[in-house]
Amino acid sequence: MTASSTGKLITCNEEFCDAAVDYGQNSNCKAGKNCEYSITYGDGSITEGYFIRDNFRLDQVTGNLQTSTMNGSIGFGCSAKQSGELGSSSEAVDGIIGFGQSNASILSQLALSGKVKKIFSHCLDGNNGGGIFAIGDVVEPKVNRTPLVPNQQHYNVNLKAIEVDGQFLNLPTDIFDTRSSRGTIIDSGTTLAYLPSVVYQQLFDKMMAKQPSSETHTVENQFKCLYYKGNIDDGFPVVNFHFENSLVLPVAPHDYLFPINNNEYCIGWQNSALQTRDGRQITLLGDIVLTDKLVLYDLENQTIGWTQYNCSSGIKVRDEASGNVYTVGAHDISSSASSLLKVNVITIVFFMVAVVKLIG
Repeated sequence: MTASSTGKLITCNEEFCDAAVDYGQNSNCKAGKNCEYSITYGDGSITEGYFIRDNFRLDQVTGNLQTSTMNGSIGFGCSAKQSGELGSSSEAVDGIIGFGQSNASILSQLALSGKVKKIFSHCLDGNNGGGIFAIGDVVEPKVNRTPLVPNQQHYNVNLKAIEVDGQFLNLPTDIFDTRSSRGTIIDSGTTLAYLPSVVYQQLFDKMMAKQPSSETHTVENQFKCLYYKGNIDDGFPVVNFHFENSLVLPVAPHDYLFPINNNEYCIGWQNSALQTRDGRQITLLGDIVLTDKLVLYDLENQTIGWTQYNCSSGIKVRDEASGNVYTVGAHDISSSASSLLKVNVITIVFFMVAVVKLIG
């Protein structure tokens, strides 16, 4: 707390703490004590700490590529302890910005204050790095959508089928059943994609059928990798995920095969039964399938959608207060770009995610 003159600890008797407890926080919290949290992620990583409130500096969009400063008071977690992958040097991060559906998320807090609607989008530039993160209604490009599964903590969707190289996988009819502990989650906070064992094996076999002479090897005791000379988009198949409302999510070979050395690539598809702590057969689609797409989360209407897009270009967003439509450009959001998280607001907001700097 010494880094900020305006930051204050959140106590257990505050309304924000009640909202945080609702999604799995410390139920033994007593009035007057610090509001603490402990969150366990799908890979078993844990972050523990306490909640504080401080002022965030937001850039409100006032015209095409123009902003003015606006402040917002936000409650957020200050991690005091990390374990699992979050505690390793290779997986450590400066922080995670919460844009989930809970009442304690940054998005929900901004919406409750009347500053924004519960609509946000991101576009991850797979070629140049950086991209766009915006809060507010996107007018352009147009995005087709699929319903979110109701009453879920995560962004769960109804996955209907998977197509590899023009052929649909022959899968059990209940493999993506949302009423079980399976289901399909869209998660930009996850790098790779995790599939149930039967799905993973069929997809892997179809993918490798294009290169029958290629052999895989293991890197870091985890990743299946291979050597390939040439254009991987010509040598391997496109994978299409089919969702409710006929929404398709195409994933090109250059998205799911990531280079680690010259002519050496590792496969981004993972067997979820082997990777999750409890062996659950979940379908978790992370950044490798979301790259180079504008992904729109509309919590007002409980839908999610995407479209292929050049994430180094701009998008058009509507200012809810005035009804005006403004252009917002892409930015470099890598951790080395700046020590200040740039946040643009379109009566609500446009976040260029990097590092948050507190005011004060």
